[in-house]
Amino acid sequence: MKELKFKVKLEGVTSGEVAALSAPFDVEKTFGTRARVPVRGTINGFPFRSSLMPMGGCHRMVVNKTIRDGAGVKAGDTVSVVMARDEESRTIDPPPLLKKELAKNKAAQANWEKQSFTNKKEMARLITDAKQEDTRVRRIAKVMDVLKNGKKWTG
Repeated sequence: MKELKFKVKLEGVTSGEVAALSAPFDVEKTFGTRARVPVRGTINGFPFRSSLMPMGGCHRMVVNKTIRDGAGVKAGDTVSVVMARDEESRTIDPPPLLKKELAKNKAAQANWEKQSFTNKKEMARLITDAKQEDTRVRRIAKVMDVLKNGKKWTG
């Protein structure tokens, strides 16, 4: 897929809590779908992997804090974007301690496999971001409770 290059103003609140960009092109014509489109590229030279999501009659991409900080931008700034459809498989391996627990419970393992990429990423991040061992253990227990009991992940 060819790369698209464009400049666009980041929308959102200037306090920096939320920012997004609207695709300045027809996503359906470009990517052949009106649904969510996985994309990769750069914002002001900083690499990202994200999705264009249909919202309010157009497609938008959330520009999270990591991307904003890396690109040195905030809501209201005009940014240079290079974007292409992300054809690479999106997989998340569970952190080692969670993997060990999943191996002990087939239902939890099956539910892990059914989770969306985003939910897996959030569960893994919740565990790996913990600095203390006891925090990690509590967070693994929380994730395992959700997976063992087929609950909806709410973070």
